[in-house]
Amino acid sequence: MGEFDLIRRFFKDQSRPPLDAVPVGIGDDCAVINPTAGMQWLVSSDMLVEGRHFLSTVAPERLGHKALAVNLSDLAACGATPRAFTLALSLPRVDEAFLTGFSRGLFALAQAHGIELVGGDTTAGPLNICITVMGEAPRGQAILRSGACVGDDVYVSGTTLGDARLALEAFRGTVNLPGEDFTLARQAMECPQPRVALGQALRGLAHSAIDVSDGLVGDLGHILKASGLGARLEVDALPRSAVLRRQPMALQRKCGLAGGDDYELVFTAPAAVAAQLAAAAAASGTAITRIGRIEAEPGLRLFDAQGQTLDLGLSSFDHFKS
Repeated sequence: MGEFDLIRRFFKDQSRPPLDAVPVGIGDDCAVINPTAGMQWLVSSDMLVEGRHFLSTVAPERLGHKALAVNLSDLAACGATPRAFTLALSLPRVDEAFLTGFSRGLFALAQAHGIELVGGDTTAGPLNICITVMGEAPRGQAILRSGACVGDDVYVSGTTLGDARLALEAFRGTVNLPGEDFTLARQAMECPQPRVALGQALRGLAHSAIDVSDGLVGDLGHILKASGLGARLEVDALPRSAVLRRQPMALQRKCGLAGGDDYELVFTAPAAVAAQLAAAAAASGTAITRIGRIEAEPGLRLFDAQGQTLDLGLSSFDHFKS
């Protein structure tokens, strides 16, 4: 099977008919996209490399899902509505079973969020997936990292923070998880759910936001650095699944604070909008938990449930240090 047959069979033929917003998609030198009046475009790219971002044992359908999900999570953090994406795919060989599963997972999530594949590239080489997503938000309403204010409450979405890292530890052999616990943790690792609806609901309420891709302490640290502020983080308030709660406290804190691969949203908002945030969370079907407060003094300070300072020495994932 040649390159263009591969594109037509597994990607072009599974895209939807041209939409008003995308009159020209796959099949020309460039896609043609009609912007919406009064909107600003938001664009983000993420690369997934085998052995670095995912294990060779992952099911192709789950890999297709995750490849798009981690990109949609960036749009969610900015409060954007997804519109289109491109896919650059490097393959060691044409494996029809892999491509069938991969494209199925990819397009299932794309269709769930009304997003169109509009182009990309394929080549021979080590397995490597790079997706660029495009979305839009009303002019001036995108949620950025730099908007945190002193006195803001800090929230995180979801109920399984740290489960993805727990699954990784199980794969590494450092943790022994019973069958059902391993299944649930592995699902969190391989099938993250981008919080797109919550992100859109946070427009006009949240002052700042970021998605948790490399670990809570590091990603919240990006907000603090961009905003020139600090924060008090209540470590024992972090939402944890029953699976993670069955582990020793030291491991719970390590996974929840520095695990990464969660793709939940961390955001800050004034206390005055707490009721509106609760309503937004309920409307989007996503739990949120208050975990701290923004302070004027720079730096991130960790506290336990008794108000005692914690010095855990944790840091987030870094591709060139880890």
